[in-house]
Amino acid sequence: MLLGALGVVYGDIGTSPLYALKTVFTLDRGLVPDAPDVFGVISLVFWSIILVVSVKYVIFILRADNEGEGGVMALAALARRALLRASERRAAMVLALGALGAALFYGDSVITPAISVLSAVEGLEVISPGWAVVVLPVSAVILTLLFAIQRWGTGRVGAVFGPIMLLWFACLGVAGAPEVIRHPGVLAGLSPTYAALFFIDHPVIAFVAMGAVVLAITGAEALYADMGHFGRAPIRRAWFAIVFPALTLNYLGQGALILRAPASRDNPFFLLLPGWAQLPMVVLATVATVIASQAVISGAFSVSREAMRLGFLPHLRIRQTSRREYGQIYAPGVNWGLFVAVLLVVFAFGSSTNLAAAYGVAVTGTFLITTTLFLVVARVLWRWTTWQLALFAVVFGSIELTFFTANLAKVTHGGWLTLLIAIIVFTVLLTWRRGAELVTSRRIEREGPLADFIDTLHATNIPWVPGTAVFPHPNKETTPLALRANVAHNHVRHDRIVIITGRTANVPHIPWEQRLTIDDLGDPNDGIIHITAVFGFQDPTDFPEVLCRAATHPLAKGIDVDQVSYFVSRITLRCTRSPGMATWRKRLFIALAHNAASHAEFLHLPDERTIVLSAEVPV
Repeated sequence: MLLGALGVVYGDIGTSPLYALKTVFTLDRGLVPDAPDVFGVISLVFWSIILVVSVKYVIFILRADNEGEGGVMALAALARRALLRASERRAAMVLALGALGAALFYGDSVITPAISVLSAVEGLEVISPGWAVVVLPVSAVILTLLFAIQRWGTGRVGAVFGPIMLLWFACLGVAGAPEVIRHPGVLAGLSPTYAALFFIDHPVIAFVAMGAVVLAITGAEALYADMGHFGRAPIRRAWFAIVFPALTLNYLGQGALILRAPASRDNPFFLLLPGWAQLPMVVLATVATVIASQAVISGAFSVSREAMRLGFLPHLRIRQTSRREYGQIYAPGVNWGLFVAVLLVVFAFGSSTNLAAAYGVAVTGTFLITTTLFLVVARVLWRWTTWQLALFAVVFGSIELTFFTANLAKVTHGGWLTLLIAIIVFTVLLTWRRGAELVTSRRIEREGPLADFIDTLHATNIPWVPGTAVFPHPNKETTPLALRANVAHNHVRHDRIVIITGRTANVPHIPWEQRLTIDDLGDPNDGIIHITAVFGFQDPTDFPEVLCRAATHPLAKGIDVDQVSYFVSRITLRCTRSPGMATWRKRLFIALAHNAASHAEFLHLPDERTIVLSAEVPV
């Protein structure tokens, strides 16, 4: 488990030494590579890692698990569940805040593969300046291969990720240690006084530097997001035993090198190594950045599924890539959308130094959102006192707010990119949720009460035909439109009618013994039953499996799962000028609905026994 955590959780933060200090010293040439400035920067990096990663995430945030799962949307769901007892409005605001965090994560998912792979391949320029012309083509080929293999899943290659990252962290420490031994005075940079003096002596330069120092802690959110895969203990042990010491040694080594040879500040990571080791390190760094990118891409798949479960995205085509690990999934639409965005970013910015200006806004925004949601959970669920909440908010909120504002200064130099991505994604998430609410209310008007429809069936003596008809439907109060259409056009009803309602709870997993509720709807002899299936947002919505599990119940006894017919209601949306949402958002909602995955596919219904009946609903 510890090796697995190394291979997935720490890929992003583990590759930050490739570009973090380089960016700090190239972002603003006002920085002088002398002892006060170098010690000041090293102190900022070290204490940022200590406070944000070691204390905030590893010690505090990892405690806020949602039934073992982590991540900003899981935390938002946890906070929403806690607030629902007090205020539905506040609960909705918290969930919207989680959606904003997810939107920022998508921005991070575009930038991370681009900057990671570019920074690794740029090591070729250190070996020979003439190789600079191949950096972009090689990066593009690596990224193309990376996204192309996503459909095979991480299961087949996941076993080698941990050992490779263990080798990577060993190399980080080994590369930095000789410079630290040669210049032990650099250890003074670990003192927080140098960070304080750096701010006092050069407040403007220090503020600008903070916009690049944050690159040293990018990937901290992955510690929390991947908690469900590995558990709290392995993540903590891997951090304190391997990752943190290796990162510290490497950053100290880079600082000592810059003091000894100021010209090395343009690429101190690769210049730490002797000439014979640089090319092998470029290869290892490229593999490590691919693993780091893999973690972010897989995270984007997971965030997309969680957003879909919580009602912020339409049904996306999701493919399971492992029979044993439910968390290993592949979302084709998300994958290729990210691929196009990443390639555009690589060729538009051209280098990791240019791209670093775009990096940081999304990461620091996510930090602030996680802190805010954590404070809600700590207050409502854990009953923290006011002084505890204030202390946490002041210590971590002030640091992250400084990071965020420092990165806002880079908006005109590329930071606008992640903000633009986040704004677009956030608009899509809120538009889908609002549009779904409007469609649901208008659909309910057309469906009419289920009890009245059943009374009509009893009163009109409609002929019964053999077989079982299953109607997926969002509730048991109204009538499935497909059921109405079947009776109206075919003038028959089946011997058994099963209406299944699937709901998503704000917890990741629900055991089967707690998942199903079966109701005879008032008459145990008319062959009509309703099944409510409650899924965790990490559980597959498999309706045939629901029928199999329900078949032992007396009301469902005798149903042949392999012979049932599934009737699915397909809604055709028509844009109107009715109030509720702006016309352009309605058109966006309809476009999203048209590109959504098949409802039958989402519910795992067999194609050969699924009938789709359409009905028009105005938006």
